[in-house]
Amino acid sequence: MMKRSCAFIVLLLVFSTSNVFGDDSAAILGTWYNEEKTSGIEIFRCADAYCGRIVWLKNPLDAQGKKKVDSKNPDESLKSRKLMGLQILSGFRYAGDETWEAGKIYDPKNGKTYSCKMRLDEENLKIRGFIGISLFGRTTIWSRKA
Repeated sequence: MMKRSCAFIVLLLVFSTSNVFGDDSAAILGTWYNEEKTSGIEIFRCADAYCGRIVWLKNPLDAQGKKKVDSKNPDESLKSRKLMGLQILSGFRYAGDETWEAGKIYDPKNGKTYSCKMRLDEENLKIRGFIGISLFGRTTIWSRKA
């Protein structure tokens, strides 16, 4: 009887703490619109981290009617790659408290890559890109695609 009670208590503790310490890291998975609603970014698992790629563009064609390319990239060999499907988020790790850190974000508007962290705030994702320390950076807010 005593062994059965102890076993029950142990199981109860295991299952109750799994909810308390549950893994919320997958909460950012899915498609997000950037602040201007000009592109949609799909966040997905990549190995043991989180990454994101462009899956929708409001204006996918340039002035000549061709698919937009990564023309601002400082690497000449990458300037011809298409924006659609381009991975712009990489290496994010869940840090707890609805925060993902240690990632990088590539901005195809200027061809620069920044250190980045993200924080989930209800249905919005606060993206903070920075150089060096996050104090010197810019925050943009993405909204989840319905």
